[in-house]
Amino acid sequence: MADLSQKIVELWDNRGSVDFFDPDVVSVIHNVIEGLDDGSLRVAYLNDKGSVVVNEWIKQAILLLFRASGATTMESYPFEYRDKIRLKRGYESLGVRVVPGASARWGSFLAPGVTMMPSYVNIGARVEEDTMVDTWATVGSCAQIGKRVHLSGGVGIGGVLEPPQAAPVVIEDEAFIGSRAMITEGARVGTGAVVAAGVILNPSIPVIDTETGEEVSRGYIPPWSVAIAGSRKRSYPGGDFYIPAVLIIKRLNEGERHDKTALNAFLRESGIAV
Repeated sequence: MADLSQKIVELWDNRGSVDFFDPDVVSVIHNVIEGLDDGSLRVAYLNDKGSVVVNEWIKQAILLLFRASGATTMESYPFEYRDKIRLKRGYESLGVRVVPGASARWGSFLAPGVTMMPSYVNIGARVEEDTMVDTWATVGSCAQIGKRVHLSGGVGIGGVLEPPQAAPVVIEDEAFIGSRAMITEGARVGTGAVVAAGVILNPSIPVIDTETGEEVSRGYIPPWSVAIAGSRKRSYPGGDFYIPAVLIIKRLNEGERHDKTALNAFLRESGIAV
């Protein structure tokens, strides 16, 4: 592993003069992408302190892959594609359900029990066991999606490929992301959190506890929180305006499973849909 990472760093540092048609160069890059594809490598992970650690050299390998690949025509009857990176294969052996209209790129990892409705998972992304990627949801490049997560219809999980040191979006285990929510630019959703429909979360969005009125974070929804879209008033020379915010309106018990019927009832009482 250390030898492979060192080779990638050397290629990256000398990328202006590297011959990307050299079979040895291509082999080194492809070894990393195969590791992402089978799950033995990953772009990022949470350490013992709960911080996101980025394997920068793996992101560098993904960027180098685009230089070492030419666009080719691929057919999957009745569809035709033209891209530099092939589609993922072998879903039956992986234990993954992929509905027609769904696609995942080579170099993404789908764990056993994942279901993809007509949706998309990009290179470098990792989707863990028993997670649902619902209709028209998108998992962007390098995003890290935990176990038993539900990404509802139309959810947008942003990709963070450049710069290589940037942290990707992380959705932790057991989270529920409501329809048309947008989680982007390295934002993070904690374990067991429920994110209501239409929430926009990025590192500049304040997350506010409605019980105390305090801003608890920027771009991070804490574990076992129910969060909805909101706004916060700001005064400017031209008047008072409202900027986007995320509001925590309920705290779940740690380990509490999501009862969608109960959640819907609670959110309806708050005038919100999940």
